Amino acid sequence: MSLRPATPRHTMLGARVLLTAGLAAACALLFLLAGCGSSSSNANGAKKLRVVAAENIWGSIAQQIGGDRVAVTSLIANPNIDPHDYEPTTKDARATANADYVIVNGIGYDGWMEKLLAANPRSGRRVLNVGVLLGLKEGDNPHQWYAPDSVEKVAARIAEDYKQLDPAGSSYFDQQRDRFLNDGLKTYHVLIAEIRQRYTGTPVGASESIFAPLAQALGLNLLTPPGFMDAISEGAEPSAQDKATVDQQIKNRQIKVYVYNSQNATPDVQNLVAEAKAASIPVVTITETPTPASATFQDWQSAQLRALEAALAQATQGATP
Repeated sequence: MSLRPATPRHTMLGARVLLTAGLAAACALLFLLAGCGSSSSNANGAKKLRVVAAENIWGSIAQQIGGDRVAVTSLIANPNIDPHDYEPTTKDARATANADYVIVNGIGYDGWMEKLLAANPRSGRRVLNVGVLLGLKEGDNPHQWYAPDSVEKVAARIAEDYKQLDPAGSSYFDQQRDRFLNDGLKTYHVLIAEIRQRYTGTPVGASESIFAPLAQALGLNLLTPPGFMDAISEGAEPSAQDKATVDQQIKNRQIKVYVYNSQNATPDVQNLVAEAKAASIPVVTITETPTPASATFQDWQSAQLRALEAALAQATQGATP
């Protein structure tokens, strides 16, 4: 668990990123001038596309769709690192400067990556900004990997972008995309459908807005005030009114399950988790990035969905609301 002060994440990030991005730009330029960029080849001897994902959430999907025709580097792959507050390294600058394809979450989530891209230009490099693809803007919920529809749209776009960069691999990328969407995500979609069928309308609570897209997809009734969830997500202090509302929802058992992000366990969240357990409300842990770091996107999400389904069954004795 990581404890963070109640200071807006994007505000905390500003000064550090400007300094770090400047250093990263200089270092990346040195790497390029020295010819330090590396490349690898697939089984057919063709050069692999060099792909950089700001977060391993999208990096996992990019690797599965690209298969042996890509080499993917995820800059954030440690579940103990907060993507909002990440400080790029010179190694990150080198990878970004040499990349053929870069995936950025956007939506105000990883502004450091956008600065890193600007500081390390490369002719012909293609960039996927997830927020732009989905028509979202800063201030909208950035955690779109918790929205099943968004995941499918991103996967489809990655495949199309690969085909533009490596036309010879077009049919291969189509096959990989279909395998990921139809086979890789099969269990994930089955679990979503089961929960939606059995527990639509069940009242639940959550520590922050990361869970909101999935709650909507599952048909759950997320009662936690949006202002509270947004404040926790941004590292800000929730209002006294929102705190009181959340406390009452737990104490009066107005919610059946409480979901919290263990990678953002502020003192407020820890207190609410303790209150939920004391009230015999099942608590479900989710994470912001794949845990363990080596897990595929679908294995990580499916494990969390199973835990949520078990908690809902326990809270409702398996009955459909």
